[in-house]
Amino acid sequence: MRTDRTEKDMQLLLDVWREACRHIEIGEFVARIAPRLSERIPFRLVLVRRLELDRARLETVGTAGRAPAAAQPNARTECSPQELDELLRWCKGGAPLLGGPGHRPGLLHLLAPADLEGPVLAGPLASSDEVGVLLFGGERSRPFAPEHVEALRPLLEPFAVALENDHRFHELARLREAALADNEALLSRLGRQDISESIVGAESGLKSVLERVEKVAATDAPVLILGETGSGKEVIARALHARSPRHAGPIVRVNCGAIPGELVDSELFGHEKGSFTGAIATHRGWFERADGGTLFLDEIGELPPAAQVRLLRILQDGTFERVGGGQTRTVDVRLVAATHRDLEDMVAEGSFRQDLWYRISVFPIHLPPLRERPGDIPHLAGHFAASAGKRLGGAPLAVSPEDLSLLLAYPWPGNVRELAAVIERAAILGDGRHLELAAALGPRPAGPRPTPAALPSEPAPAPTSLESAMRRHIEEALTKSRGRIEGEQGAAHLLGINPHTLRARMRKLGIDWQRYRANA
Repeated sequence: MRTDRTEKDMQLLLDVWREACRHIEIGEFVARIAPRLSERIPFRLVLVRRLELDRARLETVGTAGRAPAAAQPNARTECSPQELDELLRWCKGGAPLLGGPGHRPGLLHLLAPADLEGPVLAGPLASSDEVGVLLFGGERSRPFAPEHVEALRPLLEPFAVALENDHRFHELARLREAALADNEALLSRLGRQDISESIVGAESGLKSVLERVEKVAATDAPVLILGETGSGKEVIARALHARSPRHAGPIVRVNCGAIPGELVDSELFGHEKGSFTGAIATHRGWFERADGGTLFLDEIGELPPAAQVRLLRILQDGTFERVGGGQTRTVDVRLVAATHRDLEDMVAEGSFRQDLWYRISVFPIHLPPLRERPGDIPHLAGHFAASAGKRLGGAPLAVSPEDLSLLLAYPWPGNVRELAAVIERAAILGDGRHLELAAALGPRPAGPRPTPAALPSEPAPAPTSLESAMRRHIEEALTKSRGRIEGEQGAAHLLGINPHTLRARMRKLGIDWQRYRANA
């Protein structure tokens, strides 16, 4: 019995490490691994909190389960200098802590959110650059026991690694945004940035969108681009800039969702040297870098309330002040914003300012998802296949009619971005010589079914599931090869895939190749 329990613990630890390596963002990692943790530690809530030394506070960065308000992501607990020192010592070498309902001995009154009722179990997290806490909240009727503490101990190392990976990921994302904006602005000023490239779908699915772009491009009116993630909002923003009188100036893209809330003002408006800890030099914000051109604020719905106030001021009179500076500055910037969220609902909820909504939505442009414009799929797929072939094999690739039928039957929840990724993956699986599209698509995700539509020149095939299409193609190949898998006359050669891949796919679909050989 003891051996069985040890094997279960080892399997759980392996699963935790696997998910920690697979999901870089700590919030997604906690949500994915929580069901497995509940098999060893009974809880109603699990959360990870990061100890921010420079701001003297604990911040919740990942949570799963029924969380009260004070345990929601981004919830913070302020610490005094003495409490901060005690927390730091515990995180770097302390033992797990237990507390009963309403009883918070020692540091637990800081580690656990104030409105978290019931028993709590907390373990310290420490890596080379990050410290924090892994905390479980239980039911009042079921307090934590010593065996739960022992189950917690081996989990602390992978959770500490996941916490550090999350911090590095977001720091790199912020630095990448800054580098991309600098690079785009420089290339644009040198006239070397090709932003006037033709848009795939301009004469079909995006025709009405580009007609609206043409109408508003010559003005300086703020534009709000609305559309699902991956539908091409940045492409439309660049097309708007290219057709505007500001096309010779820079276009600067900022992903508002990738900037930490406390750094939004500094990133957008800049800061003066010495204005806060770490401000070792004067920093020009995105508005100054976009002066004379277009500032594209992607995911504007992620801006915190304080930044919304300052953004409203600069839209009203074109003036702002750097963080830590008293000089009023003026810029000449055309604002283009984008979001996949429903800002009107956010206004009704109070999470987005109504006056700012009126300012940025002077001219809204709705970008339809890819599933509503299936006529664009053949052109987009051909464009991405040609590009992927040139990068990987030196020659453009083509999309076969069989591949196209699979693409048209897929709902594309990730829109054009997902289509580009699938084509790239298919080209890689085909070693740059052909497209392994069925393997690249993988299991069909849940999502809205596409509306059947006709292609420009011929009717689209009736939608069918990916598994059915794959099964049909494999069975046809087995029939032609008389059940033979390998060799020049084998089914794998006919399908253009590796024999081992074909056998794995047949096992998954339940196809018996021997039946075809017996009928030969």
